Amino acid sequence: MELVQIQEQAYRAAAEICEAAGLKKGDIFVVGCSTSEVLGEKIGTHSSMETAGAVFAGIYRALQEREIFLAAQCCEHLGRALIIEREACERFRLEEVNVIPQPKAGGSFATTAWKSFRDPVAVETLQQSASAGIDIGGTLIGMHIRPVVVPLRISLNQIGEARIICARRRPKFVGGSRAVYNEALL
Repeated sequence: MELVQIQEQAYRAAAEICEAAGLKKGDIFVVGCSTSEVLGEKIGTHSSMETAGAVFAGIYRALQEREIFLAAQCCEHLGRALIIEREACERFRLEEVNVIPQPKAGGSFATTAWKSFRDPVAVETLQQSASAGIDIGGTLIGMHIRPVVVPLRISLNQIGEARIICARRRPKFVGGSRAVYNEALL
């Protein structure tokens, strides 16, 4: 698959998720991405900076258009730390940690985010402050999204060869049998 196609798929997926999840300016959108899986290989075996660049460019463009922060999840070799803009780190009162991702220790996508952001920082956790996200290739992002995390179906089911799972948050239901819920928040 051409990098241009991968970039367009990534853009379309991120834009659809933003709309379906009702994201607002200043929200955090978390991305876990296995470039190996995008290329049709087993996760962690064929890291590609070029593929990461295409996926990043598509997602980042969609988020920038909506003024939404991107949090790029590192691989398990860095404990799934995240790369975000310092502004988001400060706004959400997250704790900066000292690590710089590399293609084989953090992953190509997180490395691309580090190199592309204006003022990147690493955080160990988002403290469940993301409002939505996309898991590209089985990277497991649910722990970063505010409860309650619900699956989100969009028109795409993969980027390149990688299966995607999309998720968003919804407010918790409280109350008992007499409770009435706001349909717009479901």
